[in-house]
This record gives sequence, structure tokens and C-alpha cells, in this order.
Amino acid sequence: MTTITRTMVLWCPDWPITAAIRAHSLAADAPIALIDRGTVFACSAAARREGVRRGQRLRDAQVRCPEILLFPYEAALDSRVFEPVIEVIEQTMPGVQLLRPGMCSMRAQGPARYYGGEEEAALWLLDALDELGIHGSRVGVADGPFTAEHAARSPKRARITIVPEGTSAEFLSPMPLRVLDEPTLATLLLRLGIRTLGEFSRLENADVEARFGAPGARLHALASGLDGHPVIPRVPPEELDTVIAFEPALDRVDQVAFGFRASADSFIQSLVAARLVCTAIRIEIDSDSGDVSERSWLHPRSFTAADVVDRLRWQLQGGAGDSGLGSGVTRVRVVPESVDGIGNHEQGLWGTGHDERIHHGLSRVQSMLGHGGVLTAAVGGGRTQRDREKLIPWGDREPAGKSSTQPWPGRLPAPAPSTVFELPLPASVFAGDGSVIDVDDRGILSAVPSRFSTDNRTTLPVSAWAGPWPIAERWWDAGTARTANRFQVVDETGAAWLLVLEDHLWWAEARYD
Repeated sequence: MTTITRTMVLWCPDWPITAAIRAHSLAADAPIALIDRGTVFACSAAARREGVRRGQRLRDAQVRCPEILLFPYEAALDSRVFEPVIEVIEQTMPGVQLLRPGMCSMRAQGPARYYGGEEEAALWLLDALDELGIHGSRVGVADGPFTAEHAARSPKRARITIVPEGTSAEFLSPMPLRVLDEPTLATLLLRLGIRTLGEFSRLENADVEARFGAPGARLHALASGLDGHPVIPRVPPEELDTVIAFEPALDRVDQVAFGFRASADSFIQSLVAARLVCTAIRIEIDSDSGDVSERSWLHPRSFTAADVVDRLRWQLQGGAGDSGLGSGVTRVRVVPESVDGIGNHEQGLWGTGHDERIHHGLSRVQSMLGHGGVLTAAVGGGRTQRDREKLIPWGDREPAGKSSTQPWPGRLPAPAPSTVFELPLPASVFAGDGSVIDVDDRGILSAVPSRFSTDNRTTLPVSAWAGPWPIAERWWDAGTARTANRFQVVDETGAAWLLVLEDHLWWAEARYD
């Protein structure tokens, strides 16, 4: 016997857009689009009125709405901004289950008894969100989370949709099969002439289970309004972040760092008490002018109190002079973004190894010189060796952008040169008659390379060569376009060189040692 739970579902339409507006302090009616892998992941109502749609290519969206504001989609931002909303909802009616950022469910029986009915409870919930500045939310009440969710998503303009008890099957009956979110089953049922949930629910349950198995029987029960999924209230996470307010506001970096030192100690002590260490933090800084500085910081090992203070100081110095700030700091908040069990970071029985000493030494130098004082090398994406060199501050992850795993047509094949010159060396390549070799617009050499020079003083005979390999980058932009040809040449000693011909001038870019 399936047990049906009377369920209330809250839905905040366009939540990714709402989260971006709240995080970036944007106007509610601004045309906004969130971009994921070159396409529109979500867009605001103002952008939709201009013809922007989900799944649209970035360039097409800009053509339809030139003034559109573009931001990268961040799933973590959705969750982070929705967390305070969940906390407010739990104060109104406890026992909340988070379905996804922008949507949550709760048992309807308790709130209905307390507030005097399901509609009154829904009104209290919507009023709580309106006070937070989140307007346009919807509530659905029905038998089970599935029906309640689609009641909240009802195309009707009503903010509250209540499906009477025992009528879920009738409510779901006209809905298309795609609401089951099972494309394979929906395609097969469409071939059988079944187009709605009502037509699907009229099939015999035993026949559906025999044909489609247990997953098909579960979807058949949903279509029949027999959703037996219970509402499982979340366990509120332990509060590990630390906040300090300054009154009056502090306008010097050293004052803020000194004032936060005790809070940093308590922050690390609370993590240790919970048997955790923190490997990533987010620092939020509020100023009396209304500006908010927010940044995530990584650590190659785990944060200490001194490390947290260093990151705060670096973040403050990023928008300040030597010691002064543009406006006073009123509030600092540190949130642990990534934690790990403290047992995974305990020292070994015989002490630490060489890598641990290196880490402490580099961290100490970085503390004295600043965030960019110690850099580590990483391999990025690009066609030239210079483009692939990336220097990132010690402890930071490689920034998003050009990835070495992406295809780069025109990139040199392995092995890579062992020495890449910081500045290309002036070079020359000569034919047998002493003339300088050039390449025409069709990529054809004027002569066979015979000798070359990398210092414009001595020439070396060419024992082998290969090329040219053309580079044509940003050909659509005359200001930044680049056209060049690369060659590999081997001298009489067996050393190989990477030469580049650009604008009829030769350069030595790297050497294969």
C-alpha cells in the first residue's frame, strides 16, 4: 500500500538569474544571460522579450540583444545564494527538503494546522520570501512531491495552486509525457500513440511493469498520482563561517588584518573541534560605500589562522594603495568552501617530508612578498609555446580559460622544445646562394634552407629541416590578427631549433636540447 504525503513545494522561477542579480547587485529588470560552454544557460525576462532563449549561441544572443549583460554560470553560486532563503523558510515552517537551488519541499500537514489551512500556510511562506526581496515565487500543494512540483509550475498566473486531496491523477492527466523526464520511455510511448500522462496512467500496472520493468512501473505510479516519495527534511549544516563587524569602519589594511586576527583563530579552532581542515575559503568584505569584495582562495595543504589573515590582507591590497583603502571596511566574513577530514592531513609518524618543508618555505616567502610573490608553472592551451606557459600564484588552481586538453589546430606535435626563450632571438635563414629565404602567401618557400643564424653573427649549416606550419589567429580582427610560419631546423651538431617567420622577419623561439 503506497503512503501518500500531502506536500507543499516552493518554486522560485529563474533562480539562476535571481542568484546572479543578488550576487552582483544588478537591477531586477536588466537583460541578463548566464553562459555555459558558449551557449545561454539561463536568461532574464527582459532578455527573453528581446528574443534570447535558453540553449542559444552566445553570438546569436548578442545579436538579438546588444545591451545584454553576460556572466558565466556558476552552480555553486546558485546554492550559496539559496542557503539564506532556506534558513528563512525553516524559521517559518521547519522540515524543509532541498530539491535543488530555487526549489524545496515540506510536509503540508503541520503548517496547515498551525496557520489555519494550506492556502494560509502558503501565503505565510510567500510573504517571507517577499520580505527577502524574492518576488514571483510560486507554491504548489498536492499529494506527493511530483504533483506538488507541477502544481507550482502550473502555467496559470496564480502564485498558489492547491490540488485537492485525491485528485492528483485528474490534475496530471492532460500533461505531456516529457514532464516525466524520461526521453527514452516518452519516445516509445509516443510511437504507441500515447501522448499524455492520463493515457499512460490508464494502462494496466502489471502490463507496464512486464514491458518496462521497475523504472517504468515507478513512472506509471507518478502519472497516476500515486507518488510515494516521502519528504526528507535536511539536517542544517553546522555553522563554521566567521563574521566580524567594524564600528566605526576601518580604512587601513593593517587595521583590518589586525582586527580580524582573533576571529581567524576562532575560525580555525572551530574547524579543528569539528575534526575538519579547510582547503578553500571565500572571503566577503563589505565597505561603508556599499561595495562588496568577494573572492575564493585555495591552499595547497590546509589553512592556518595566519594563512587566513594573509589572504584577507592580499584581497584588501588588491583594491588599495600601500596601506589605505578607498572606503572603510564595515564587515568581513570568511566561509569554508571546501573541507576535509583532519585525519587526512595529520603529520606522519616520523615527521614531515621534503615536500612539506618546501611548502612551508614557499608559504613563508609568499607571506612576505604578497600573493603574486611566488609563482608556479603550469601548462595551458595555445598554438605557440609562449601561449602555453602559465604562471599562477602558489596555492591557486589553474584559472579557467585555455585548456591544454582542448584541440588546438596548428599546435606543434610532441615532443615539445625543452628551452623556450623568454624573448625570441633575431634569426636569419639563407639559401645556397646567400639570399634570405621567405614564404609567399601560398606557403611556398622561396628556396631550400642551407644555412641559418640565431645571433646574426655566425651561421650554421642546415642538416635537416621541416615546415612550414602556418599560424593564422584572429583573422577576423585586423588589430589583433597574427599570421606566421614555423620551421624546425637541425644544425650540424644535432641540435634542433624552432624558427618562426613573421612579417618577413625570422625569429628563434625555442630549442630542442
